[in-house]
Amino acid sequence: MAEAAHPDAHAVGAVLDAIGPAAVAVSGGVDSMTLALLAGRRAGADCTMFHAVSPAVPPEATARVRNHAAREGWRLTVLDAGEFDDPVYRANPADRCFYCKTNLYGALAARSDATLLSGTNLDDLGDWRPGLRAAEAHGVRHPFVEAGIDKAAVRAIAASIGFDDLARLPAAPCLASRIETGLRVEADELAAVHAAERYLARQLRPETVRCRRRRTGIVIELDGPTLDALSASRRDALGAAVAGMFASDARVRPVSFAPYRTGSAFLRPATPA
Repeated sequence: MAEAAHPDAHAVGAVLDAIGPAAVAVSGGVDSMTLALLAGRRAGADCTMFHAVSPAVPPEATARVRNHAAREGWRLTVLDAGEFDDPVYRANPADRCFYCKTNLYGALAARSDATLLSGTNLDDLGDWRPGLRAAEAHGVRHPFVEAGIDKAAVRAIAASIGFDDLARLPAAPCLASRIETGLRVEADELAAVHAAERYLARQLRPETVRCRRRRTGIVIELDGPTLDALSASRRDALGAAVAGMFASDARVRPVSFAPYRTGSAFLRPATPA
């Protein structure tokens, strides 16, 4: 169960030792959970875990954080970081993540004088992530990045310290990522998106499922094999069930199916020539 079970954990441990007292932002995903496990076991009383709840955070992620906190004896603070009170975040601009993380890190900094840590890994640096600007503004450190750790290594570390459940967790961006850029983020729509994804996961056992809210309607994205296996009648039945989950909205929204594409609801502004 010690970090020595995986060689990459030594590098992370060295970074954590150099940082000292730390406050870890724990979303409930594999990256932040694995970092929290390593930091909690290494720093003990000098480490505090923070988990922010909001309509964009699936309840099972919160349950996962609470369960591991009880098992590991973490000092855990669960809080509302207040992004849903931020009108710019709710407007869902292309840099929505900047405003989300600004609220998060600001709330954590107000509650702790320790160095703030995130579970960002090397693979995260290869994409446009406005949240990293907010992290820089608040002096947040990324131990996995500093130790040269990518996503595969994070999963390997989690498995080596006895947390296969974390190592196997699929990628799960926040629910707001399902809302097309420029459409207002609404709590009831996020709840419907989450309900639809859980329903489809139970019905189809897909490798990947995303329920996207677009201007043109609702798009269900599935991995190729799962999508190819759906008959027309099955699509119609599933689409009708999903449409019913958005019934509180008076606007008619057609439901369609498409292949899964990472971040397909995100519309990045064109770069000026």
